[in-house]
Amino acid sequence: MLNIVFMGTPDFAVPTLEALLGWPGGRVVAVVTAPDRPAGRGRQLQASAVKAAAEGHGLPVLQPTNLKSPEFQAELKSYGADVQVVVAFRMLPEAVWAMPRLGSINIHASLLPQYRGAAPINWALIRGETETGVSSFFLRHEIDTGDLIFQDRVAIAPADDFGTLYEKLKLAGALLARRSVEALAAGTAPALPQQTGGDLRPAPKIDKETGRLDFTQSAVDLVNRVRGLSPVPAAFAPLPDGRTLKIFRAEALPAASEEAPGTWATDGRRYLRVRAADGWLGLLDVQAEGKKRLGVEEFLRGNKIN
Repeated sequence: MLNIVFMGTPDFAVPTLEALLGWPGGRVVAVVTAPDRPAGRGRQLQASAVKAAAEGHGLPVLQPTNLKSPEFQAELKSYGADVQVVVAFRMLPEAVWAMPRLGSINIHASLLPQYRGAAPINWALIRGETETGVSSFFLRHEIDTGDLIFQDRVAIAPADDFGTLYEKLKLAGALLARRSVEALAAGTAPALPQQTGGDLRPAPKIDKETGRLDFTQSAVDLVNRVRGLSPVPAAFAPLPDGRTLKIFRAEALPAASEEAPGTWATDGRRYLRVRAADGWLGLLDVQAEGKKRLGVEEFLRGNKIN
């Protein structure tokens, strides 16, 4: 029976922890997650989703602030892990990822080597992909570059946004993790080197400017950016009156006339559009500053667009 240490923080990692807990071939001996952080208006300390799940199963929880700390590494070593399974956690020092006899494996939400980095789900949508997936691989020095174990493909539906694709990949990652540790236990896990050259698309961290819509782009590209950032952090654009409008859902529409990119158009009741490079971006779900998210017709009932 394999002793497993699980490392993860957000709710994306929880189904993988649950899948490992349900595997009869191993036992999760400890969980490593981020320290509690202030959250909400009261700035009360809040545990990570993984910590809450781990405590619900009575598992020991480690919350190091410094992964290079000798004290943390000594405590981690005391659990005698055969393998560490990592999902949506921090970059590990070699002393940590090399500690178990079978190494450490990571579950990444893309078909590596494509979309290495912090935001693979967002960027797959922004780039208009119709397929993505999950990959399991052995941790090495450079982030997301270790030898591949398995990959599972997941279709991206035209209506998918970050929120829905996140849920699909969260569950796919859990199934992949269990299959990967089963192969490790049986001694049948492959270790396939990743492609290092060619057309590799990165997945850097999302920042606020990633969400700013550039209306000199095509309408389809703008729709994909909206999808890739919905519901959080959300794409945005300034209204004609200067207020910022978040955009959660949009569609590409043809144009029968020539307007400058960034031109706004509305009938004041049913539609709100912005001219893109090759057509119109029709806005469907939006949110004005300090207001709640609304369908565009409801939004127009309370907002006049000049």
